[in-house]
Amino acid sequence: MTESLLDGHTAAHVARGVARLFARNDIWCLAEMPLRGGRRADLMGVDPKGRVIIVEIKVQRGDLLGDGKWPDYLDHCDRFYWGVPPGFDHSPLDGEGYRPDSCGIIVADGYDGEIVRPAPLVPLAAARRKVEIERLARASLRRATVAFDPHCSPWGVIE
Repeated sequence: MTESLLDGHTAAHVARGVARLFARNDIWCLAEMPLRGGRRADLMGVDPKGRVIIVEIKVQRGDLLGDGKWPDYLDHCDRFYWGVPPGFDHSPLDGEGYRPDSCGIIVADGYDGEIVRPAPLVPLAAARRKVEIERLARASLRRATVAFDPHCSPWGVIE
């Protein structure tokens, strides 16, 4: 079995498990959220206290080890998590290059997720948080509108 199919887990399975974990904790998220600077968060959400959370999902060790862009996500959230499938060797995430003092770990499959290392709160500036929440809200509303009426898809800024 290839690493990308580790026990049948894909990024979509991990995302669904994380989303269910978050929903039970009143954290609502959006998949594939574009960020300023051209990056795209796998999951971005807001907790009940208005704090922004980003989850970067990795299902292949090579993808994890070769990812140099992830620190850019820290500028867009109050908490950052790595999302990985069960059985995935997440020991590299304990290394200093992956800032374990700033990043949490969630292990998830297609049914559920569990926080195995809580992400510390690294508060955004209030003005930055407001911008990120407004961007997330607009992207969510656009997606909901287009789902309701696909003819609206050509209009507005795609976020």
